[in-house]
Amino acid sequence: MKIVKDLIALDELKQMASASFGDLVKAVVDVDREVIAFDAELHSDLEALLLEDGSRQNDLWGINLYPDMQGEDFIEFDSVINIRPTQGNRSRGVDNLDIRNKIEQIVMKRVQ
Repeated sequence: MKIVKDLIALDELKQMASASFGDLVKAVVDVDREVIAFDAELHSDLEALLLEDGSRQNDLWGINLYPDMQGEDFIEFDSVINIRPTQGNRSRGVDNLDIRNKIEQIVMKRVQ
């Protein structure tokens, strides 16, 4: 597991993917601190890592990245940690478009 506060190379994501799920890397994005935790079997492990690092639960969203894909296919908004009825998110996705856009901006800023 790794927390990225500045940049991560796309090639490193490809290595992470091939070492675990083959085509994807699980990640959790802190939309307030604009950091991303990568590379665990479960999003909840990455969530715990970020909480230990000072993140707040309400700011953490789970995604999957497909390093060999481009455009809309690069990010998949799907994680059990995203189910939060108290925040108005009743699905495994990210229902709030502003939060989705923020996640996309952070990923594009951090992944080079």
